[in-house]
Order: sequence, then structure tokens, then C-alpha cells
Amino acid sequence: MDNIYTKLTNEFNLGRLRTVICSGQAAVLHRVAIMSKDGDWIVREDQESCRHVLSVLERHGARYRFGAPLDIRWLVHGWSAHFEFNLETLRVRTDFFSRPPRISGTDLETLWQDHLGKQPPYVNLTQLARMKQTDREKDYVVIGELTRRMTDPADQLRFSRSALDLMGLADKYPLLIASLSLERPLLSIVKEGRDILEAALDAERRGMIHANEKRLAQYEAASLCWQERWPNVNRQTAGLALSQAHDIVVKAAETFLPTSLP
Repeated sequence: MDNIYTKLTNEFNLGRLRTVICSGQAAVLHRVAIMSKDGDWIVREDQESCRHVLSVLERHGARYRFGAPLDIRWLVHGWSAHFEFNLETLRVRTDFFSRPPRISGTDLETLWQDHLGKQPPYVNLTQLARMKQTDREKDYVVIGELTRRMTDPADQLRFSRSALDLMGLADKYPLLIASLSLERPLLSIVKEGRDILEAALDAERRGMIHANEKRLAQYEAASLCWQERWPNVNRQTAGLALSQAHDIVVKAAETFLPTSLP
């Protein structure tokens, strides 16, 4: 079977760039992963893009999974919308957000400009590396492999997860080490030896894991009432076309899911 996620991307972007592949499927396209169990997209933050994506998903018989509605009122505050449908024996899961974590507003603007005309459009190595700074240990292995595909030594210094690689880069680019140390403090101790640097890399990873856990905890706390309400919403939307289900989900979310975090 052809990659359903790239086929969906073509449908989402028919006539206009509305979505860019990210996360696991982007890792597959960068050839640092063999497969990913679901699809993630950055979606343009406008109503037309949301409506078009919903219409494509409806044609595939998709239904909402627990999450926020695909509506810019929630998207602008970092919420994500989740769907699934069946294709033969495959369960296809699709996730959408417009404000990917750790990607600046400037980088987002550049992302949309850089991906015009690309098929399929997917985040570049550095964007994916930032998005992979999650609370999952396995993602840091992916970051390490992504870094080895980067050609800019400054990016390699920003993202490398290997003490040996960083020590080799430090020998080649001492001025870069000095200039990037404020951005990544552990670069200032590269010359102190492998053991010290590996300990610093472990501590840095734990710090990023804890930061993402804290970020996610805010959304989890804000969605507690929505989580309690979701089984009832799920029952109301069972068997409905996605456009009808969407209206029900939005109406319920307006009461039970805050658009912004406290």
C-alpha cells in the first residue's frame, strides 16, 4: 500500500498549501525511521484550511478522537485535533496543530514560504529536531540521527546528542563553540572531557523532558472537564458524518474546553 499519509497530504493541499507533514512521518521522509503509526500535520491557521481538511477527512469516513476541535480558536493556543478512520485493515490516525512546540512564530512564517510547491511538504531537519525535544526518551535518538544529516556545523552543534561528535566539531569550529555557548550552555564544557560532557548531555536531555512534561501538564489540567464530558460527546457523534459531528464537538467544547490556558 502506498503511504496513506502522503496521499492525504496531497488531498489536504489540493489547490493551496494548507498542511505540512511533521513528527513521525517527517522522520520517515528524512529516512531516520522506517515507519510511524500515525500522521501529524502543521495546519494553516485559517478557517478555510480547517474546513478543507475536515472535508477531506469526512470523505474518508473519519471520526474525532479525544482532543480539541479543528478550529482556530483552539489552534492558536497550541491545542491539537485528533481523528481516525479505517482503510482496509489499517487504522489511520491523524493529528493537527498550528503552533508546534518550540517552533517560533518567525520560523513558522518561513516554513510556509519554504514549502510552497513541494510535494510532499515536510518540516526540515532542524524544525523536526526541535519538535522531537519531547518527554519521550526515544525521540532523543531520532534527534541524534537527524543531526548527523545536517550540513551546517552550527546546527550540528545546536542539536548533536553525541559527546564524541561534539568534541570533534569543537576541534574544527572553535569560534562557533564560543558564539553558540550562550544558546547551548553545555558547549562551554566540551573541552573538559567525554565523561563530563556525557553527563551534561544526560542532564540537558532530562531538562528538556521535564520542560515538555510541564507543558503537557498545563493542557491536561485545562482539559479535565472536557475529558469527563468526552464519552457523552462521543456517543452523540457516533455514526454521524464528520461535518455534523464537528458542529456537536465545537458546541460542547465552547462550554467544557477553554480555548486558552490559565
